Amino acid sequence: MASRISLLLRLICLVVFGVTGLDAQVWEVVTSGVDSNLRAISAGSLNGTVLGKPVVWAAGSNGTVLVSQDQGKRWKRLTVNGGEQLDFRGIVAFDGSTAYLMASGEGEKSRIYKTSSGGAFWELQYSDPRKEFFLDAIACLSEKECYALGDPIEGKFVVLRTLDGRRWEALPADGLPPALPKEGAFAAGNSCLAIDRDSGIYFVTGGPAARVFHSADAGRTWKTAEVPLANGNESSGAFSVAVDDKAIVVVGGNYREPGNSDNAAAYSQDGGATWRAAEGRSGGFRSAVAMFDRGSYVAVGTNGTDLSADSGAHWKPTDPVSLNALTPDGRHGMWGAGPKGIVARFHNPIPYEGFGDPVDNRSSP
Repeated sequence: MASRISLLLRLICLVVFGVTGLDAQVWEVVTSGVDSNLRAISAGSLNGTVLGKPVVWAAGSNGTVLVSQDQGKRWKRLTVNGGEQLDFRGIVAFDGSTAYLMASGEGEKSRIYKTSSGGAFWELQYSDPRKEFFLDAIACLSEKECYALGDPIEGKFVVLRTLDGRRWEALPADGLPPALPKEGAFAAGNSCLAIDRDSGIYFVTGGPAARVFHSADAGRTWKTAEVPLANGNESSGAFSVAVDDKAIVVVGGNYREPGNSDNAAAYSQDGGATWRAAEGRSGGFRSAVAMFDRGSYVAVGTNGTDLSADSGAHWKPTDPVSLNALTPDGRHGMWGAGPKGIVARFHNPIPYEGFGDPVDNRSSP
């Protein structure tokens, strides 16, 4: 009975959502109190359990790293020795003590740090002196198994991995398809790279084409597919990917034309074998996308937020809060971060939480 009620409420929500849109705001803005363009955010719990007190980490320009243990009411600014001028564009936190931090920039300005002390001390784990080295995103399956993506060097994208939480190494480039001339990934919201425990590693690119790279065997072999997103110049392409088994949602567009909604979202329901442009247009360029419930996604950009209740096929704009990055927060919801130190907490607009298991509205295999 519970699952039937859940299905009925979802169908009602889809009808209302598809016909009238959502007028209510979904973001509660809190202020971090710092003057920084925040590019990454990650959430967990203080003790690392589902029932633990929530902790939120954020990072951005001018060496900014922040942590809050009271749902954004108060923020502590952390110091990374030697990283005061770095542009931190990736962070993955597990609890109140442990987090990875990624800086983007040419050569040695791209770095991976880790803390096990709540940010009191940061260990520099990886850097590369080559000028072409440029990190775009970091993602983890566990505290020990993490991946990072870098722009092409000698014609191949760089994929780094650690399996012990300490030592990083580049995966062999033999199985990677060649990058196209001037193709790259976007270090926009730490979500051009996604790791799915069941289906593997995904990353998305832009420039001359918008492409999805996928490896189902831990990076030994890769396949690519073009997605119907804006492309053809250095400011356009795929910026962010969210994966839920065979359902994949990609957003992007042209960041120099933030209000242009043409070719800003695409989706696949068969694990990337086929792709479709979103039938219902988004509100414009979007730099990050994440799933907040089964089949339901939120995408953010500098000119606002869009929601989809059907795995990325249709989108409706909501509030115009300017955000760069997203992070799911499990039991506690979702958080976003953006320019001028903005941090915001997401409020799920779908009114069926607590009515049993989430409904999978994707086609059966």
